[in-house]
Amino acid sequence: MSSTEKDESIFKALANATRREILDALKDDPKTTGELCEVFPALNRCTVMQHLGVLEAADLILVKRQGRVRWNHLNPLPIKEIHERWIGPYAARAVDLLARMKSDLESEDTPAAT
Repeated sequence: MSSTEKDESIFKALANATRREILDALKDDPKTTGELCEVFPALNRCTVMQHLGVLEAADLILVKRQGRVRWNHLNPLPIKEIHERWIGPYAARAVDLLARMKSDLESEDTPAAT
C-alpha cells in the first residue's frame, strides 16, 4: 500500500463519528467484538463488524483472535504519524516562540547594569 493510499484509508476511517467512538472505546483497553456491540446497542453486530473492518484496513486497530473470540486493540501509531507529519512542526515552532517570549520577559526583569 502506498503512502497516499494509507493516508486515504486512515482519513476515511477517522471521518466517521461511530468509528472515532469505537477508537475511544478501545483507548483504555482492548475489547472483544461482543463487548463493542454492547457499547453500541443502536448498531447491529454486522454494522459494528463493518466499522471494525474499515478501522483494521486503516491499521487503526490490531486484531488478535483467541479461538472464536476476536480482541480489538487500538493502534495509535498511524495517528502519531499524522501528528508528527502535520502538527509536530507547528508545535515545535510554538515551543520555540514560547521559549523566546520567556527569555525576553526574563531579560526585561533584569535590572540594567550601571
